[in-house]
Amino acid sequence: MPVAPVLVRLFLAGFFLLPTISRAQKIEVGGALGGMLYKGDISPTLNPRFVQPGGGLFFRYHPTRSVALRVQVSTGRLVGVDSLTTDAFQRARGASFRNTVREFAVLGEYKFRNYTPLRNVKNWTPYVFGGLGVFTHGLRQPGEKPLNIAFPLGVGVKYEFHRPWTLGLEWGTRFTFTDSLDGLKQPTAGTPRLNQSDPDTNDQYTFVALTLSYTFYKVFCP
Repeated sequence: MPVAPVLVRLFLAGFFLLPTISRAQKIEVGGALGGMLYKGDISPTLNPRFVQPGGGLFFRYHPTRSVALRVQVSTGRLVGVDSLTTDAFQRARGASFRNTVREFAVLGEYKFRNYTPLRNVKNWTPYVFGGLGVFTHGLRQPGEKPLNIAFPLGVGVKYEFHRPWTLGLEWGTRFTFTDSLDGLKQPTAGTPRLNQSDPDTNDQYTFVALTLSYTFYKVFCP
């Protein structure tokens, strides 16, 4: 079975189970739109020239006012070009790549300011998040498993500009255990040195996004 439909099914299953899990807690659903950046052998630092479009869908539930749990699916493109660097080795290698990443993640968030479910209160807060994700990409090496593990870690801020609508800005990096996001081959006896990856470092990707979400507040009868 293709991996992408599996990730979508995981997201939908969690979405329909969430009301049962959270019961009386507030539920928040939304989307994210922004850019993805690759960091690895071809781009050792986050180079804004390589920003590519990315997006996702998510839902949160709030066990407490300071803690939230989020399930999210994301997808985006990654690119890198050796010719745009000043490093002599990379310019001699001349490698470039285009890749697509699809991700499913379960995240925990800590909000530094409590959201207050009262009328006429302007809710906003910075927050940090981290968790566990699985992802697939299009440049897997022979023998590499279709699903890879990632550890998302990041920061964000959100503002409830018009209840129940909230805008947010988020920056999150995914630390992975793969070195094949750029398509460079693992070092072997038959692989030219210029086409080899660095086995001591794994690739990463970063997702910077604007978010828009809708919160389902519990209605209290007078």
